[in-house]
Amino acid sequence: MGLFNKFKNLFSKNEKEEVEAFDKGLEKTRSEFVNKIGILNSKYKKVSDEYFDELEEILIMSDIGVNTVMNFIDRLKKRVKKENITDSEDLKEVIIDEMFIIYVNNEIVVNKINYSSNGPTVILFVGVNGVGKTTTIGKIASKLYKEGKKIMMIAGDTFRAGAVEQLIEWGERTHSKVVYGEAKDPSSVVFDGLKEAVDDAYDVVLIDTAGRLQNKVNLMNELDKINKVIGKFIPDAPHETLLVIDATTGQNGISQAKSFKEITNITGIVLTKLDGTAKGGIVLAIKEDVNIPVKFVGLGEKEEDLRVFDIEKYIYGLFKDM
Repeated sequence: MGLFNKFKNLFSKNEKEEVEAFDKGLEKTRSEFVNKIGILNSKYKKVSDEYFDELEEILIMSDIGVNTVMNFIDRLKKRVKKENITDSEDLKEVIIDEMFIIYVNNEIVVNKINYSSNGPTVILFVGVNGVGKTTTIGKIASKLYKEGKKIMMIAGDTFRAGAVEQLIEWGERTHSKVVYGEAKDPSSVVFDGLKEAVDDAYDVVLIDTAGRLQNKVNLMNELDKINKVIGKFIPDAPHETLLVIDATTGQNGISQAKSFKEITNITGIVLTKLDGTAKGGIVLAIKEDVNIPVKFVGLGEKEEDLRVFDIEKYIYGLFKDM
């Protein structure tokens, strides 16, 4: 039995809603990708060099990324040779298996938030403007509030017009404290917020930051300053630095991940608007190209549509029609 069938059998009744969310959110990618694989398998009944050439093109068009695709095709060819696979239909299960293996890469994939055992858990959010960073913070605040956590949001983006107002609105919706100071330096707003968070025993602090990647030096200095302020209050913080990427930007999102990785220590990716693109293969490309796990994915507009990323549910959602 291949991994795909094992996944189907593993999902419990309690996970039905989660599985359906991935199923629905990956509909555009699946219909595009699976349809093309189906046409390819109708065209080539036998596995050949021509089959692999066209499969390579389909994978690249799904935004899996050239390096990832080349590695993936090499692995497939080795499996085909080793297992003496000749029928293209028999290759389907192997494709699914190898996609899972290439993401996991013999590592323990951590998709959970690294909560602090002592004092507030501090989560820093970074990313360029327009990717849905502030909305993501609001959605995560909503999720944490429902889990019974006492939440503070700090408006460290003092540059973008409307960023503070947006966070205040989310604060009201999620019963979270919002700390801001529009005329202040971001690190000084963070200082004020963290002092209050420690004094008043908040469980989680979510920090918004400006998204100006055009001048890396300025952004690096700003994030360095914020990290130093955080470290003064809570020595092992930030416990997470999450990079928010818009999935619809495709390979540009991977460039952003590489740039931010040079600037600060990214512990996880939040991939927004995954439901709005037919190129959901970006999940595999990000992990392969920058080796940072995807921790959350946006599978719709509603608050609850921001889901903890699960590679098994992702693979199922991607291939369930194949």
